[in-house]
Amino acid sequence: MQAVRNAGDRLAKPMQFGQDTTAGQYVDTLRIFSITNSWRDSHFLPMRSVRFSVGHHMKALRLKGDMASRPKRMASICRKLRESTTNLDTMNDIGGCRAIMPDIKSVRLLLASMRDKFPHEIRSREFNYIDEPKPDGYRSHHIVLQYRPRTAETEAFEGRRIELQVRTTLQHSWATAVEAVGLFRRQDLKHGNGEQDWLRLFQLMSAEFAQVEQCPIHVGVPDHDDRVRELRDINRRIGATSILEDIPNLTLRSKNVAQSAGNFRHLLVEYSADRNVAIQPFRTLMLGARKLEDIENKIALRGIDSTAVLVEVDKVERLVEIYPNYFGNVSLFARILKSICSGKAAVEYKASRTGW
Repeated sequence: MQAVRNAGDRLAKPMQFGQDTTAGQYVDTLRIFSITNSWRDSHFLPMRSVRFSVGHHMKALRLKGDMASRPKRMASICRKLRESTTNLDTMNDIGGCRAIMPDIKSVRLLLASMRDKFPHEIRSREFNYIDEPKPDGYRSHHIVLQYRPRTAETEAFEGRRIELQVRTTLQHSWATAVEAVGLFRRQDLKHGNGEQDWLRLFQLMSAEFAQVEQCPIHVGVPDHDDRVRELRDINRRIGATSILEDIPNLTLRSKNVAQSAGNFRHLLVEYSADRNVAIQPFRTLMLGARKLEDIENKIALRGIDSTAVLVEVDKVERLVEIYPNYFGNVSLFARILKSICSGKAAVEYKASRTGW
């Protein structure tokens, strides 16, 4: 475990490569990445177990929704190590699962059922960003689980931490729209870096969504009438609805994602600087992990402008809905913003799987 802690300490420091980089430095960096990747790989089995367990609760409660999981990207691991006090060996979300529920009632029911009985330990501190939204508008409920092995063969993975995010379709459309616009405009909006008009628009839209779901709105956000006026002003100023409607048209991808993936549920999604999305299916998560490692090494060491994520989904045909940010699918968010700016009141909104 000390080797993992040491690797995290190294990743927490800026790593730059150029003509002055020696062969020894290059090899040492590859060693650090290798240790980190092995540690990330050790979360795959616990991550799958958590996903299956959550899915079992959803079926038992007869709740509709989508489940997916993904290992944390290397770039995100490095960012977290550099911007927080966490260590690599105690990071909560190296393995992450997500449950996307149709409404707030389903979110509450699922969480209550899990707290009542769950095969893995739920850590005492939960991150309830639904009832206590972040200042930027982010809303979701995060819980951290520690893996409990059931057999001697899986004891080596005991204590691995997996983060579960439970959110509504509305909350998901907001969070992924932030990422999609960020990718499209090459701005890190997710972490508060970028054009202030876009950041403010997302903050105001989050409050509108919270009002629809009858959930708390972050302190300091104006009331509904003032929000709508400001949203209209921002939209006129930056043409937000037009940009949102253009994003899917300018994102290059296979029209038939399910056909591209075949019968595989382990998929590597790569988004390049030219807005081209490539999907590679893999028979096992480990095979996909080796390809992800290769791509991430090139991103870190050669400066390739690309974003890659390895995901596991229950239904391949739902991939675009679960990870819409990589496919430019911001249609739900765009329709709601356009509806608000056209003068429809919040009480007229009605969330559904197909639209508003």
